[in-house]
Amino acid sequence: MRQNLRTSAIAMLAAAAFWHCGGGMKIIDKPISFSQTRIDLSRDYIRAHYGLEVQNIEITPRIIVLHWTAVDDFDRCFAIFNREQLEGSRPDLQGAGQVNVGIHFLVSRQGEVHRLMPETWMARHCIGINHASIGVENVGGQNSIDNMTDEQIRANIELVRYLAKKYPTIEYLIGHYEYREFEGHPLWLEKDDSYRTEKVDPGERFMNAVRRGVADLGLKGVAEIRAEKGRSDDQD
Repeated sequence: MRQNLRTSAIAMLAAAAFWHCGGGMKIIDKPISFSQTRIDLSRDYIRAHYGLEVQNIEITPRIIVLHWTAVDDFDRCFAIFNREQLEGSRPDLQGAGQVNVGIHFLVSRQGEVHRLMPETWMARHCIGINHASIGVENVGGQNSIDNMTDEQIRANIELVRYLAKKYPTIEYLIGHYEYREFEGHPLWLEKDDSYRTEKVDPGERFMNAVRRGVADLGLKGVAEIRAEKGRSDDQD
């Protein structure tokens, strides 16, 4: 069953060069390598970091996390995500399992949206909330410089709208630099208190612009996350 699911999902992604969403959005399918080894390593990650035993790596999306890649070249970014194992390339992530970082969407500097893996499979892209989040990487941000383009802002607005419509379970929209706001929240599952990384991506300017563009969707951000943690503490 699990093998059939993996095969059919990858075949679906590879079948078309691109397709248009209902609102006219174009998504280019460009699958990264996702063998049974990567699936098994992802399950190992879920066991070690979330304390969960799972039969597959399917998720129910609750959160959209926007990133920048810190690399300004699209092909280099794709090559990074295409590797299935870390292979010593990320010293800051050592000791946290061997499944490589992954992402659901990669947006080029021209605003082209590429889907790298099924939207409802877990990708390792954001500590503590991978199990409930869809990740969107934007090519750029090298040397921690905000060089996000207007085309990327527009593409992210359109993509967030697409995802929120497709998955009514999505409630939150955050930038990667805001992920630690979820610590202490019911959706936070990271078991290793020492496993954290400091992030600045994709920058406040970018997040403010995207949030303005999707304000009518009512997606929750930092203020709402803090309020929910406060109510949870009161109940405890």
